[in-house]
Amino acid sequence: MAKARSIYRCAECGHDHPKWVGRCEACSAWNSVSEEPLVLPSASGSARGARRAQGSAPKPSRLRDVATTPLERWRTGLPEFDFVLGGGIVPGSMALIGGEPGIGKSTLLLQAAARLEAAGRTVLYASGEESPDQIRLRADRLEEDAGAVHV
Repeated sequence: MAKARSIYRCAECGHDHPKWVGRCEACSAWNSVSEEPLVLPSASGSARGARRAQGSAPKPSRLRDVATTPLERWRTGLPEFDFVLGGGIVPGSMALIGGEPGIGKSTLLLQAAARLEAAGRTVLYASGEESPDQIRLRADRLEEDAGAVHV
C-alpha cells in the first residue's frame, strides 16, 4: 500500500517544494504555495517514481451503461490473425503478442506489416529483440515485399 505524503506546489508557476515556503523559490510569488497529496510507492512497490493524486477518480459505471462506438479496423489479409483481433487492427491501438520462442510471432507480425503497407497503410515495426538487419533478413527469407515498412 502506498504511503500518503504532501507536496507543496506553487499556484503561479507549478513548482514543487518539499516543505511549505512563504515565497516560491522559482517565481518569487508570495503566499502562492499550497499543500497537495503525494502518493509514494510502498517499499514493495515500484521505485520508478511517485504519482500525484489528481482530484477524484471517475466513478465506476455499470458495463451496460458504457456507450460504445463502432471502431474502424484495418484487415491484414491474414484471416485467422484478423479474427483473433476482432476483425482487424484498430488504428492507434496496440496488441501484445506473446508465446514461446520460435512459434512464429515475428514472422506473423512481419507478414501483417507487409500486407498493411501494400494496402497503403504506414507501418512501424518495433522490436525489442531483433535488429533492423535481422528484420530485413526475415522479410527477404519470407519473400514479403516489406520494403516500405518502417523499422
